[in-house]
Order: sequence, then C-alpha cells, then structure tokens
Amino acid sequence: MSQIGGKVFFLDRNDINTDEIIPAKYLTEVEKKVMAPFLMEDLKMEGFDPKSPQLKTSKVLITRSNFGCGSSREHAVWVFTENGYQVIIAESYARIFKQNSYNNGLLVIELDKKTIDRLFEIGKKDENMEVFADIDSEKMEVKSKIDSFSLNFTISPFYKSVVKEGGWISYADKTY
Repeated sequence: MSQIGGKVFFLDRNDINTDEIIPAKYLTEVEKKVMAPFLMEDLKMEGFDPKSPQLKTSKVLITRSNFGCGSSREHAVWVFTENGYQVIIAESYARIFKQNSYNNGLLVIELDKKTIDRLFEIGKKDENMEVFADIDSEKMEVKSKIDSFSLNFTISPFYKSVVKEGGWISYADKTY
C-alpha cells in the first residue's frame, strides 16, 4: 500500500454518532452497496447537505472528537468505505468505531486539537484541499493552495498490518 487519500470533506462537530452516520432503518440491508446513498442522511448540522456532491466524491473525512459514538455497528464503517472513503481523521474516536474501522480496512488517524484546528482553517480557505496518508511511513501530506506540509501519525504494527490487508478477514486468511 502506498499513499491513500484524496479530496477532503469536513464535518466541524464533536460526537457524531453512528445513528447520524447511517440511520438504523437501513441496518437490515445485507449488501453494503445498498447503504451507500444514505451516508449521513440524518445528520443535522447547519450548512450540511447529505446530498452534497463533495460528500460523495471525497476520500478523506476530517472531523472533531468522539467520532462514531453511539450504537455499535459495522454499518457505520461500511457506508464510508462504500462511498470510497479511505481515511478518517479526528481528535478521537469511539472505541468500537475505531476497531470496526481497522477490521474493515479503513484507516483512522487521531491528531491533536491544534492540528485539527489548523486543518479546518486551511479547509475553509481551500475547498479543494487534499490529504494523502502513507501507512508504511506513518506520514500524511496535506496539499492545498493555502499551505502544504507533512504530518506524522501513529498506528500500531498490528493494526497497520490489518489495514494494509484490507481488513481483519483478509489479514486472518493470509496470516493464519
């Protein structure tokens, strides 16, 4: 795996829960792709439009703290991966959302509040901001017409292997 990422979508709010990520009425679906159009359909936030083309075409989500709190459901990760998201960056995650992300091959990165604030400030000035993460080197490249720079992130060697394999099932098939 080399660099993953691309265009960024910003959600400037703490405590976005799994019911807001994918409404419970879709949890009976057995095919992941069926859920894709309903990403954050019930999220109520000033200025947020769940039908925004940017939401559907971005590859990276940047948000605030305690992302993915609420009910435990893999569907909340699936709806991101089915929409092409490769990386989610936040100050912190609910434990089960973070685990489900790794298990499904979605890279989640935690950065401190000061760095997240800086990313939001740049994103407000450049809606075409991109972020690319290299899981092997644990480095991110932020690319913007305002500012471009590198950031480091950490991921445990075990979860790095799981994400690189595309999730727990692929990792287990290869390893055991």
